[in-house]
Amino acid sequence: MSTNNLISAAKKEGRAALDELAGKQLLASFGVSVPKSVIAKDEATVANAIAGMQPPFAVKVMSPEILHKSDSGGVKIGLKNADELAQAITTMAAAPQIKNARIDGWLIEEMAPAGQEVVVGAVRDPNFGPLVMVGLGGIFVEILADVAFRICPITRLDAAEMLDELKGVALLNGARGRAPASREAIIDVLLKIGGENGLLMQHADDFTEADINPLIVSANGAVAVDARFVLA
Repeated sequence: MSTNNLISAAKKEGRAALDELAGKQLLASFGVSVPKSVIAKDEATVANAIAGMQPPFAVKVMSPEILHKSDSGGVKIGLKNADELAQAITTMAAAPQIKNARIDGWLIEEMAPAGQEVVVGAVRDPNFGPLVMVGLGGIFVEILADVAFRICPITRLDAAEMLDELKGVALLNGARGRAPASREAIIDVLLKIGGENGLLMQHADDFTEADINPLIVSANGAVAVDARFVLA
């Protein structure tokens, strides 16, 4: 399905946001790496759904009524096989914020390799148009608000300067015993999102905000393991 069709289909269904699978399909169409994934309808279909996939797995609820899956108990990670996935789905389906919601299915993904968590986001400003944001994940975004913004479209130099503005930038180089993370991989994602031919420039009027949180960055690349696109 084309990117325009993904967006128009979601709008016709009256959705406030793209579901996670559609959001990742949108990212993949712009060259951003995403995990291998499948949709299981229920516990009984898990074994067939994951044939050919490699553990460990993550499983997430898919519902137009649940925008923040983690807060509702709708995410389980580190699962080793179909039995563990099926049990996780059973548990999540009974959670208070999930059991009465409309469920479209369960998104099962191969987990990304370990790395530095980075957040890439976007908002549409009424005066300046689309803005792209980057920050380090976890405490750096949630508590310290350690982020950098630029008006789109950005250049490679803009993207590099955004990273250098972050207070925690040294972590990308492997500070405090952490494995190094590829600056170039982050810059590449920022350009695919906010560059001249990036997602935000081609779909400036389709979204009010977007988040890749987290983007898992290793020494060898970056994988978008969660994506949220709020429709305009």
